[in-house]
Amino acid sequence: MDMDLGGSDVGRDTERDLGDEPTGTLRDSPPDYLAPIDASAPVSGHVPPPESTLPIAESPEHDWERARTLLFPAFRPVGTQGLVVESIDREALAGHGSQSHAQPLLDQGPAGLPVVYTMDAGGFDIVVNGDHLLSWGVEPSAIQDAAMGNLSAWSAGAAWTAETSGERRLLSSETGDGWDAARILLPETVQHLVRELGSHGRILVGIPERHLLTAGSLRPGDDEFAVLFADFIVEHSGGADEPIDRRVFELVDGRLVEFLGPDTAL
Repeated sequence: MDMDLGGSDVGRDTERDLGDEPTGTLRDSPPDYLAPIDASAPVSGHVPPPESTLPIAESPEHDWERARTLLFPAFRPVGTQGLVVESIDREALAGHGSQSHAQPLLDQGPAGLPVVYTMDAGGFDIVVNGDHLLSWGVEPSAIQDAAMGNLSAWSAGAAWTAETSGERRLLSSETGDGWDAARILLPETVQHLVRELGSHGRILVGIPERHLLTAGSLRPGDDEFAVLFADFIVEHSGGADEPIDRRVFELVDGRLVEFLGPDTAL
């Protein structure tokens, strides 16, 4: 067989029809390695993001009027360290202005849960620290009030998911916005859970991670539900990117306390 004839998959195959392939181009001069680099050209397929035109003084980290609309409270695991809000002396911090105060502002939430304050930066959060407090020139109470006000406004339009299995009822907030667990800080959330679940028994509450607040009604004699609820909280917290707490809580007289078992007296 003539190995130069078209149609063969072996050999030089110089007679193959290459009419459907693009015509190659050859350099007629060497590349100029000293030429200026085109700043707008993509590098490895990546196009640099547009630079922010916002002056530094007007960024949320420096401008209180912008920051106050972005603040939200958020739970953190027990043991989180920071600048305890109740003991902050802003004048004392300002007296050490040359030092960094990068620790987060820390509040004591219900059932001993630490609460920090964050700024929503679209896709990620910036945790508020002592440097932010000094830069904004406000009292810690202003940060607390703005964060709770924003949470309340968001929560007013955030949906609840209801599940029913026989006499068992479960309500969950899992919007994906990142503020679901913190809803339990709001009086209106507590009132909603009491209204929806209180007449059916004790109200169990779980906040295993940042993106989930769940509550269920524990009816008298249904100890199995308490076990199933606790197992769900532990499992969900163990697989979370931002876990909060593996404990089961309950609402007692409008307060969030740790649940110690179905046989404990209210």
